[in-house]
Amino acid sequence: MASHAHAHRPTAAEFARRALRPPVGELRFWLIQLSVILLAGLHLYVDLNSVPTGGAFPDGIPVALLIIPVGYAAMRYGLAGSAATGLWATLLWLPDLALPGDQGHVGADVVNLVLVDVVAFVFGQQIESERLERGRVERATAERLSVEAGYRQLFEANWAPILVLDGDGSVRNANRAALALLGTPGRGVELSAVLSKGADLAEAPGRVVTLADGRDYRIALAALPPRAAGSPEGPGEWQMMLEDVTEERSENRRATRYAALVVAAEEDQRRRLARELHDEPLQLFLHLARRLESLAAVAGVPPGVTGGLAEARTQALEAATRLRALARDLRPPALDQLGLVAALSSFLADVEEETGLQTRLEVTGGASRLTPDLELGAFRIVQEAVHNTIRHAEAARVQVSVTFAPEKLALCVEDDGRGFRPERTGDLNSGHLGLLGMHERAGLLGGTLELLSAPGRGTSVHASLPVLS
Repeated sequence: MASHAHAHRPTAAEFARRALRPPVGELRFWLIQLSVILLAGLHLYVDLNSVPTGGAFPDGIPVALLIIPVGYAAMRYGLAGSAATGLWATLLWLPDLALPGDQGHVGADVVNLVLVDVVAFVFGQQIESERLERGRVERATAERLSVEAGYRQLFEANWAPILVLDGDGSVRNANRAALALLGTPGRGVELSAVLSKGADLAEAPGRVVTLADGRDYRIALAALPPRAAGSPEGPGEWQMMLEDVTEERSENRRATRYAALVVAAEEDQRRRLARELHDEPLQLFLHLARRLESLAAVAGVPPGVTGGLAEARTQALEAATRLRALARDLRPPALDQLGLVAALSSFLADVEEETGLQTRLEVTGGASRLTPDLELGAFRIVQEAVHNTIRHAEAARVQVSVTFAPEKLALCVEDDGRGFRPERTGDLNSGHLGLLGMHERAGLLGGTLELLSAPGRGTSVHASLPVLS
């Protein structure tokens, strides 16, 4: 407390302002001044009617008696009261000091008056400092109590369940919402009602838990400021708030389910279109090409007609080739028949043949057949990444890496193209729907996708997809 008071000791100017403002509106202050007048009058009377050898009052005693009103004024009003009283006493003593023939005991009285004034100012200043410090402490205490009362009101009235925890994770307090959800005022609340036994409190923030009412809550954890030493609750407390995210989670689940249904419907449509293209139009074009070839071989056909039939046959074969490529892109047959690695190898070979882009497939780990959904999702992510390279990157080389691990499938598509700024592709209005589609497919499979790129440094797409047993 002493060091705290010293740190906030008022300045000399502040003391001067206070000393020049005596409490003239207080009746008790004027009673103190009246006592000073009586002492001064008594001293003057004794000096006028006493002989030089002594009298009823020894020299200096009446002056020393001024300590009583000066001290009381200091204790009652601080520096303002003691300074005014000391100056007032000095002025009242001037007639006594002016008596002729040292009848007023000038030497002794001046010394005593100086001591009284010094006591008035020193004692008053000390009391004034203590009063100011006490006022600061009281104001700070009142402000702290007001803040605590406001916090307590917010704490109790908050609709979200809130727990106050010790540093070791024990529940010290809970608001009404937490008691209603996790316990009763009679038996209290245990943290095990929120976290599993032995769970690390540091890993709790951001977790979503399902509590006894069947709703989902997200955990938020904040460190409370340390309290004063020796307080009942002590330092190192935490505030845990449980935010009801049931509707948010339900909406996310509905959105995820809808996206999964859309992807499934899209793949079903792709499969049906690929089968129809292969079974009907492609076969018709191939049959047409054979028919045109047979017509050109008929004897007696004019050379001009033969050339036209040959040209028509070539166009029919080109149309059949394009239909075959379209059917392959819609649903690669090798994916269902031979698996992911074979499908990617065939896909990259076709890309290299059709575009001139140098491709490379690198497989790490024991390649094995995965679930159909996982193989299809992985193939689509690689397919979209390579198509983005062809359309936008102006690259000369692209490498696809596939890593088989017991618990995950890792994919990486790297090119040496011009690159771009990935932060500009997250907006739905940016037009980069292919990138959003890759993220969506990775999310539907329970995995993650990361895009790394910079202008002039190429692009790499990394996907990590869990392998479910």
